[in-house]
Amino acid sequence: MKRDFTKNWCMRMAQLEADTEIGAGALAIDPVFDGKSLPAETPEDAPVAFSRFVQLARRNRGLTVEKLAENADVEVAELVSIEENGQFKPEVRTVYQLANYFGIERTNLLQVAGLTKPRDGHLTDEAFRFAARSESVAALTAEERVALEAFVSVLNDKK
Repeated sequence: MKRDFTKNWCMRMAQLEADTEIGAGALAIDPVFDGKSLPAETPEDAPVAFSRFVQLARRNRGLTVEKLAENADVEVAELVSIEENGQFKPEVRTVYQLANYFGIERTNLLQVAGLTKPRDGHLTDEAFRFAARSESVAALTAEERVALEAFVSVLNDKK
């Protein structure tokens, strides 16, 4: 017996399963990648906020780079590149894993990482404001903690 799984059948089954994601890669049927988001056309310095966010969120949880890599199931070398190079463009999978680990909206974190076109000017403005108010130091200052928490709330806004 031959089974014919059409695209419509697959989509209907996915809708029945609610939040289950299907597909593979950036071109899969995914609301984040609507076919208009790639390639990214973001300002050159957009990933700076992503770099600072990852570093501060990691430090806020008291994690080493190695422990974050283990917990989020990402490569240590890529995390080091993200934190040390504000212009580094991470892999999409890495941003997904970090968003899931930190409990952040993936679409917003992908935008902040410079991997999708800016959809929300407010988010872009807040990302630059966040990056400007944070510094690389050993422990979070009270001001950095407030900046981090404010940015996390903006990242978690669903549009």
